[in-house]
Amino acid sequence: MQKLLDGKHVILASNSPRRRELLAGLDLDFEVKVLPDIDESYPKDLPAMEVSEYISQKKADAYKSLIGENDVVITADTVVICEDEIMGKPHDAEDARRMLRKLSNKSHQVTTGVCITTLKEQVHFSVTTHVSFKELTDDEIDYYITTYKPFDKAGAYGIQEWIGYIGCTGLEGSYYNVMGLPVQRIYRELLKLSK
Repeated sequence: MQKLLDGKHVILASNSPRRRELLAGLDLDFEVKVLPDIDESYPKDLPAMEVSEYISQKKADAYKSLIGENDVVITADTVVICEDEIMGKPHDAEDARRMLRKLSNKSHQVTTGVCITTLKEQVHFSVTTHVSFKELTDDEIDYYITTYKPFDKAGAYGIQEWIGYIGCTGLEGSYYNVMGLPVQRIYRELLKLSK
């Protein structure tokens, strides 16, 4: 993969350890560069399925003035959507508890918006995965929150953690998208850049 992007300097604009791990799985050399205090607000009338892509573009806009000739900047944002409620990162344990109770015994969507930006072009897209959870008991929810502290995760859970092992009963779409980065689609888009 790195040979195909020869001469390109890939920048992952994310603090997420999961996104770093997933992008590294493409056998790419990249640098992590994160700007502080990027505005992640969005219009309240924006459809829920469009929010993550909108925010990933806002993140990309913050980097535009810093992009060099060979730079490829990847920004992303993930949201969990359940019954039209957009679930970002929980504020505290009680908020995490509320989110997990809402996801219990239901299906929900995980949408990741991605923006790939160079000096000459910008490609943005979103990928949605449908996830189903079994009915989670209060004890299971409390154990997960206490043990794993999922306060940096949209929807208050990581599919790759204990709660995913015991709770996820169905998944339609990209598993890696639920982790935070739709690497299959990113790979396709990066190949187009190399041509």
